[in-house]
Amino acid sequence: MGLKGLYIEARIRADLDELWARTQEPSQHQRWDLRFTEIDYLPRGEGEPQRFRYATRVLPFLTVAGTGVSAGERERPDGTRTSALRFSSAHPLSLLAEGSGYWRYVPDGDGVRFLTGYDYRPRWGAFGALADRLVLRPLMGWATAWSFDRLRLWLERGITPERALLNWLAELTVRALVIAFACTGLGLGSALRLLGPFAASTAYLCPLLLTVAICLALFKAPLARTPAARRCLRAPSTRVRAPRLLHTLENPR
Repeated sequence: MGLKGLYIEARIRADLDELWARTQEPSQHQRWDLRFTEIDYLPRGEGEPQRFRYATRVLPFLTVAGTGVSAGERERPDGTRTSALRFSSAHPLSLLAEGSGYWRYVPDGDGVRFLTGYDYRPRWGAFGALADRLVLRPLMGWATAWSFDRLRLWLERGITPERALLNWLAELTVRALVIAFACTGLGLGSALRLLGPFAASTAYLCPLLLTVAICLALFKAPLARTPAARRCLRAPSTRVRAPRLLHTLENPR
């Protein structure tokens, strides 16, 4: 396992201190991050790194929990900040066994480049490795990117994470209805009625119109107030090394 796995980057026009607070405070973090239902700091002694507990509700009656340790670096000459962590779950139903990652905050003009790199080890042997490659890893990448854009909308436009989720569900519902409508006889009948007296001579246009409607529903860019994973970078433009802070967590003395 190494930090060659998932990479997500979003540019957010916001104050660095505000972005840091929304991502480092558990009560704020759990509001926008789709991957977690609960995040809580655990008690720590003087000089010890901060430990935390996280939980994800997989089903209404099933919650998978784990623990982690994090450290933050708040001062750098160039203004960059870094937060690194390690995490693990002993829950037998958690495909994710253990992992490590970092968040980096890079001042960039009137905003901040907010990026993450992380990787993890799946459990359940060969079956787990296959399930991770086909399902979990693509899902985790999408959920991280979607959540980063949800955070961006909160900071840039004042759209709360709860409202952003409703916007996304509403747009998804409309797109699904358009596709369902276009793929049934209702869609064809409605198209013919719209053509009115020209229906007989222009009926050949109906399949084309319905195909256009389906393509728009599938591929049209999301609305500006709807979070979308596609707005985030999924690979670094330049080589990004894991921060020294992460190596300290992975190899404690």
